[in-house]
Amino acid sequence: MPTFMPSWHAIKLITRFDKPIGSYLLLWPTLWALWVAYEHTPPWHLILIFSLGVLVMRSAGCVINDLADRKVDGKVKRTEQRPLVSGLMTSKQALFVFAALITIALGLVLTLSWFTISLSVVAVLLATSYPFMKRYTHFPQVVLGAAFSWGMIMAFAELRGEVPLIAWLLFFTNLIWTVAYDTMYAMVDRDDDILIGVKSTAVVFGKFDKLIIALLQLTTLMLLVKVGQLQQFNLFYYFALALVAGTFCYQQILIKDRARDKCFQAFLNNHYGLFIILLAIILQY
Repeated sequence: MPTFMPSWHAIKLITRFDKPIGSYLLLWPTLWALWVAYEHTPPWHLILIFSLGVLVMRSAGCVINDLADRKVDGKVKRTEQRPLVSGLMTSKQALFVFAALITIALGLVLTLSWFTISLSVVAVLLATSYPFMKRYTHFPQVVLGAAFSWGMIMAFAELRGEVPLIAWLLFFTNLIWTVAYDTMYAMVDRDDDILIGVKSTAVVFGKFDKLIIALLQLTTLMLLVKVGQLQQFNLFYYFALALVAGTFCYQQILIKDRARDKCFQAFLNNHYGLFIILLAIILQY
């Protein structure tokens, strides 16, 4: 195998192919947008393109994140065995993998309209800038939320040729939800992050973390209610919202003592709520 090409095992680890949770968190909201934008089952080729695009960009984001954090990951318990820290992959090899993934993403987006292609530039900027935000602001989770939600804007651009109010409502709903669950994720590393100077919402929220997460979750539910009103969704949708509210309550129970494992479990639990909303939206049409 050429020296610039890392092992498949190293690629699997740095792209998190073995940990699909990040892909789920990106994919379900993107599919929300496709269904709402089309108001029916969208064309299958677009479902495929957007789904593959999500998977590829999530992997690219993981690679650039590890490159940005390669000098600090060894000081954090959760990340001390990542490929760039353990020596399983070199920085040059990681850059090669990143370039390959971006090339694949470019190939996918070039099958879409010029309007969508122009918006994809923002997606790349958000995905590549997020890992560096934790050095400059305590709110990198907001940038992550925008990155995780931008595919929704692209979905509306492709299917409607415009970005209407409902698209921005869905965008901000998912952004706020992302800040809530990624704060739980950041709570796992908070003690290590404080020692090495990494910024996050978990650090800046401090003892008010659980309260602020609860307020973000409540805001998410209120915005989802507004989505239902604007789209004239039926009672099944609101039943789904009640189930999502139940997952939020469960997550609050998990993080009540701020134990690392429980905070991580609460973070993982969020993809079920996102998927419940997707099913509810699909059933509307």
